[in-house]
Amino acid sequence: MRLTIKYFASIREQLRIDEEIVEIDAPELTVDALRSTLASRDERAAHALRDDRPVRIAVNHEMVNGGFVVREDSEIAFFPPVTGG
Repeated sequence: MRLTIKYFASIREQLRIDEEIVEIDAPELTVDALRSTLASRDERAAHALRDDRPVRIAVNHEMVNGGFVVREDSEIAFFPPVTGG
């Protein structure tokens, strides 16, 4: 499955990349499984995408939860929770 992955804010800074195309050999993949797969690639990704870190995820510009199933050619965006005042 081919996916476009986008990273924003502090996640982008830690990974030193803003966008990538990945090929995942899976007929079906949840957002949580994708996050774990990406985090397992190297130490920098493990830190930026670790499970205990709050990360918001959007698929095709819609916020989703970890059980959401990703489809071929989807765009997945990872970003930290937004704060402000």
